[in-house]
Amino acid sequence: MAETYTAVGLVATTPRNIVTSEGLSVTSFRLASGSRRFDKDSGAWADGDTNWFTVVAFRQLAVNANESISKGDRILVSGRIKVRDWDNGERTGTTVEIEADCLGHDLLFGTSTFERAARQDQQTEDSDSTLQPA
Repeated sequence: MAETYTAVGLVATTPRNIVTSEGLSVTSFRLASGSRRFDKDSGAWADGDTNWFTVVAFRQLAVNANESISKGDRILVSGRIKVRDWDNGERTGTTVEIEADCLGHDLLFGTSTFERAARQDQQTEDSDSTLQPA
C-alpha cells in the first residue's frame, strides 16, 4: 500500500530525465528534507535530522520538472511514498521513494514565475493552411 506524503526540502542532485523506449518521460532526483527546532536553552535554532528521498516524476510532470527544477532549489513535493529494500551483492540498504503527483518551488524562500506548458500529447496546428483533409 502506498501512502500520500508531502515533503519540503532541497534538491540535492541534478534532476535526471530519461525517455523510455515506449516514449514515457521519467525524471528523478534526490531530495534532502531537514527539520529545525528552536532550542529554548540556547535561544537559537538547531538543525534536526535530515531525511533523504528519491523523487520520481512521470509523463508531463517529468518534462516540466526537468525544465523547472535545479540542484539547490527549495521545493515541495507531494506523492505516494514507497519504501524499498535493495541488495546489490556487496551492500544492502533501504530507499525511500516519492512518486510525485505534484511539485513546485517553496515560495517561503523566493519567488517564481509560472508559464503554462504545452502538453506533449497536443498536436500542433498544420503550418500550411492550404492543405485539406482527405
